[in-house]
Amino acid sequence: MDDLKFGSRNKRGDWAPAARLELPPFWRKPFSLPKVLAWIPEYLWPWNAFHMATALAWWVFVVPDVEVMRTLGWGWALWLYAVNAAAIFVFYGAVELFWYVKKKQGTRFKYNGKFPAEQPSDVFWFKSQNIDNFLRSFFVSIPLWTLVQVLFLHAFAAGYVPWLSWSDNWLWLGVLTLISPAIHEVHFFLIHRLIHVPILYKWVHSVHHNSVNPSPWSSLSMHPVEAFLYHAVAFWHLVIPSNPIVALFQLHVAGFGAVNGHIGFDKLELTEDRALDSHAYAHYLHHKYFEVNYGGDGLIPLDKWFGYWHDGSKEGEARMNARFQKKKARMNAKSGA
Repeated sequence: MDDLKFGSRNKRGDWAPAARLELPPFWRKPFSLPKVLAWIPEYLWPWNAFHMATALAWWVFVVPDVEVMRTLGWGWALWLYAVNAAAIFVFYGAVELFWYVKKKQGTRFKYNGKFPAEQPSDVFWFKSQNIDNFLRSFFVSIPLWTLVQVLFLHAFAAGYVPWLSWSDNWLWLGVLTLISPAIHEVHFFLIHRLIHVPILYKWVHSVHHNSVNPSPWSSLSMHPVEAFLYHAVAFWHLVIPSNPIVALFQLHVAGFGAVNGHIGFDKLELTEDRALDSHAYAHYLHHKYFEVNYGGDGLIPLDKWFGYWHDGSKEGEARMNARFQKKKARMNAKSGA
């Protein structure tokens, strides 16, 4: 595919889409019902459908019997960790293998024209972003993902929280499933903005931001505090009347869905004329500029409401720079005082 039909490339080889990021159509004015209806299939397919499919697969083939989960134990916890780790290795690893190792589409649609393997740095373990990100994912984030999973499954199984049945509560649970990605966006925005507070950024979030040029293995490369807070989104289903399958879906939106913002490519070419939209650009801009787009794609447009939204346009960059100048002026005023 010719990526220059969809965007432009600068002298450094970095590619950017021509179309600016847009909020979902129900937030745009004037309201257009046809646009909202056209957006629904995109919302469901393929990413959210994939996360639901994996949640159902876990429930049927991986999650232990309720009697087992009523008691906390290393056996079933380690089993869940092994499956989670294997799944991420296969899923993230496939993207890494084809698009970063074999480079099947070169740098077409790639935001940053360089690959992490070409940029060794002392900020990473063994001076390698790939090794550092891989080790942090499998020995920090995925264990904490599993801890969250074990805790909420145990809470449901032991009767500490209501376990709503699908037969009696199918409408509510259906709605809750559909809005789970929105719950993720709100939770992610809140914890993400929190760990950008200077002291927390220095000691916690800077680990993730070392990957200025993110790749699939960067997705779950986090400090333990961030990793726990990020996956703790599933705990909302211990507060909201829910069902463990919906909580699993919520967890998978976070765990498997983290790769979307870190793929590094706007489109993944599947054939010569078909490509899969990654929805990576909003979060790539966050990695590039640090203080924009703390949430996701604007499903709940908190970034827009709080003035952090960057849509990739020159106007968006001007708004960002104006905000940076105001922040700099405030800091200078405080230091002068």
